[in-house]
Amino acid sequence: MGQAEIGLRKAISRLMKDGRLFHPTRGFYVVVPAEYRSWKVVPAEWFLDGMMAHLGRDYYVGFLNAAAFHGASHQAPQTFRVLTTYPPLRDRDIQRVRLRFTASEHVADMPTQRHPVHTGYVTVATAETTIVDLAWRPTFGGGISNVATVLKEIGELDPEILARISPLRGRPTVRRLGWLMERLRPDLDVHWLRVVARPEEGEPSLLVPGPRSGALDRGWGLRINATVEPDV
Repeated sequence: MGQAEIGLRKAISRLMKDGRLFHPTRGFYVVVPAEYRSWKVVPAEWFLDGMMAHLGRDYYVGFLNAAAFHGASHQAPQTFRVLTTYPPLRDRDIQRVRLRFTASEHVADMPTQRHPVHTGYVTVATAETTIVDLAWRPTFGGGISNVATVLKEIGELDPEILARISPLRGRPTVRRLGWLMERLRPDLDVHWLRVVARPEEGEPSLLVPGPRSGALDRGWGLRINATVEPDV
């Protein structure tokens, strides 16, 4: 190791100790502006795009974090959830930023948007992708009642897009989403969702993962094993 490299490493170490620099992954460093010096980190959306490019990974911001980009921020998420390609990435806790990664084979298939942030742009799930993913993993949305709240708050959705992409997350997701939409979004046509849900085929799906108890909704092929109480 040469003297120049030793000096560089010492300078980086000193800047990190002073809260002026951090590295969310090996070989990728982020400057911390003065207004975030006490954090020793910046908001996740400021550095995520650069970090994922450095790692060579496709990604998008999802679940409640994506919902917040679309104005459905009733419940502030405690983590910053990102969907990315396989193999899985390890989660990262960087000071107060808690990055959580979900690996998916369908990252490239789900509609996304580029949203402007302070440092450039970040890739975010569209409203349709957000709702489908929340129906797929309701625990990542704060539970089924909070998913219902987001569904009511998120605004305009395209039912044809929902019917096209929701099967990528499995039949239980389609049935769960259709059941919720029928009850909470009377402005949306659920016809094509019901077609792809195929409620008459196979075993009934579950509203939430758990016991196979509760009333059966034959119109959606869904076992209602939880109470849904949206906050709005």
